[in-house]
Order: sequence, then structure tokens, then C-alpha cells
Amino acid sequence: MKTSSKHPLISHSMKLSRRELLYGAGVAVGAVLLPLRRGSAAQNFKMPAATRKVLETSPYVYVSPLHPDGKESRCHAEVWYFEDGGDAVLATGDKRWKTQAVNRGWDKARIWVGDYGRVKKDGDRFRAGPTFLAQARRDKDPAVFERLMVSFANKYPDEWGKWEPRFRKAYKDGTRVLIRYHPIGP
Repeated sequence: MKTSSKHPLISHSMKLSRRELLYGAGVAVGAVLLPLRRGSAAQNFKMPAATRKVLETSPYVYVSPLHPDGKESRCHAEVWYFEDGGDAVLATGDKRWKTQAVNRGWDKARIWVGDYGRVKKDGDRFRAGPTFLAQARRDKDPAVFERLMVSFANKYPDEWGKWEPRFRKAYKDGTRVLIRYHPIGP
């Protein structure tokens, strides 16, 4: 049965079958909802208050880049960091594993927060501490580096006199980079 359109902009050649209409509607709805679904868990993650408090005051974080399959890297060590808007930001060598992982596109990491001693000496004690899953990325903003420098001067005053010139020189020549770990899940 052939119907005619009374709408001046729709000709017979522009009519869609029911299947084409439903398929097109499904694609349109998917295009709107998929980005919302992908970002919703990370955007809605609220770090527990106790973890946030430790992140704001602890001298160390322990970072393990995650392989693409979610498995932890064998790289674990206590590292200096500063809390920047709820993120953990650290400065590390451009050839170090944390940097290489991010450069490879391994953009997830497991972070533990607290002071549990040196991993090589005290083992896996850090695993008992507050933890979160983080999105990792390089941060190239010089203003973030300057905030890190101020934070480190206050946080590590006994050692900072020796380390500040080294950090500045290495950041300037590119052999030290910033990695930002943004909390996305428990």
C-alpha cells in the first residue's frame, strides 16, 4: 500500500522503512548515551573522606601502573607527591617505569596512600593502606610544576635543599616529568 506525504519537504524517495527508522533512532540514542556511560563511573567516583584526608597529609604514595588487562605492574615504590585538587601528582624521570607505562598508553594505576616504609625493606605493608584506582596522564603545565615545588619545600624541608636544584634542572631539560593520577574508582 502506497501512501503519499502531505508534507512539502518529504518526497516519496525520502521515506524510511520502519527498520531504517528504528535503526537510525537506535544509533542516535547510542551516540548520546555511550559517552555518558563511559564517563559516569569516573566522574561520579567520590573518594572516601578518610582516604582523601590521608592523601592530603601523607608523605608518600605507592604507585603501580596497571597493564592493559588490569594486572598490577611489579613496579612498587614509595614516592614523593603532592595533592593537587584531589589528584596525586608526582615528578619522576622520563625513563622511569611510571613514565614509560603512561607513554605506552597504560593509563590506569593503583595508588596506595600512607607511610608504610620502603618497599624494598618493609615489603608489601603499603597494601593495608587506603587505596584507589587512578587515571594516569602526563601533565605538562609549568604552573603545576611550580605548585609541586612549593608543596615539596613545605612537605620535605629536611631534604628539599638538596633536591630542589636537581628537580628544577631535570624538569627544564625534560628528564623529569609530571604524572597526574586522577582518582576514578575504589
